[in-house]
Amino acid sequence: MTYSVFIDGQAGTTGLELAARLSAHGGIDLLAIEDRFRKDAAQRRSLYEQADVVALCLPDDAAREAVRLEPGARFLDASTAHRTSPGWTYGLPEIGASQREAIRASARVANPGCYPTGFVLGIRPLIEAGLLDPTLPLRMHAVSGYSGGGKSMIAKYQSCDTPALRTRPYGFGLSHKHVPEMQRYAKTDSAPLFAPSVGHYYRGMLVQVALFTRELSGNTKPSDVWRVLTDRYRDEPFVHVHGLHPENALDDGFLSPTSRNGSNDLDLMVFASDEQLLIVSRYDNLGKGAAGAAVQNLNLMLGLPETEGLRVAKATRGEAPC
Repeated sequence: MTYSVFIDGQAGTTGLELAARLSAHGGIDLLAIEDRFRKDAAQRRSLYEQADVVALCLPDDAAREAVRLEPGARFLDASTAHRTSPGWTYGLPEIGASQREAIRASARVANPGCYPTGFVLGIRPLIEAGLLDPTLPLRMHAVSGYSGGGKSMIAKYQSCDTPALRTRPYGFGLSHKHVPEMQRYAKTDSAPLFAPSVGHYYRGMLVQVALFTRELSGNTKPSDVWRVLTDRYRDEPFVHVHGLHPENALDDGFLSPTSRNGSNDLDLMVFASDEQLLIVSRYDNLGKGAAGAAVQNLNLMLGLPETEGLRVAKATRGEAPC
């Protein structure tokens, strides 16, 4: 049996990536709309009614309007519009034991943001296990490929190779639209201080949360942090926890942000010294950070195997630390 999906906003970066992934999916048929009708409300509503799930790859305001257009449809929204809205299920299956069933049963699923995915998966288990006090202010540094900025940023980077564009920090207003999502689903009491950057490469990202070991609860050691993450994601097909301080993940001391490109896989790594701790997530901003996560959620919403249409990588397991 196959199911039908309509991507509203297929011409955008995430829409194109999602369409490419679904075109090779054996259990899903894509409903198409002619370019001249992409903004025609009647044509879109007709496709909403035909689709088993509508995937919204639209700007925030357009996504809100789309939901009002046909309230009876099932939606998977890849925008920021509904990630913290009442009545919407957060589409990150790995955050809890009941989350998969909530996604399966929901008619309104919000696909997670790229940056929050790594932050939430790295921090929430530590707070829930009591290793990290939710009142502790957190700092997060991240770098993403320029595809995360959409068509205009892609065009700018692909047409210019000046040193000024190699790596560019941004978000100096300290009010990035992903921050409320990070705070809610990581279960922190305060908004993290988020410092993002764009690198001069198309896709792939690193998310880093730096801690001092004295900030951990009680007598928590880095090995305790590693064990909690390992135990939490041991049976997850797409989240891979490396060994503590994984030197084998480095290339001459450097960590590549692109090693999971083209997949739905996410690497979690813990680097530590006696006094400091660094939790690092690596994944494809268009994969587990966007379209790959959307395929995973669509599979759950349609009752298909969760990994259908998604390559499952061999898990990376390290030796238990002393």
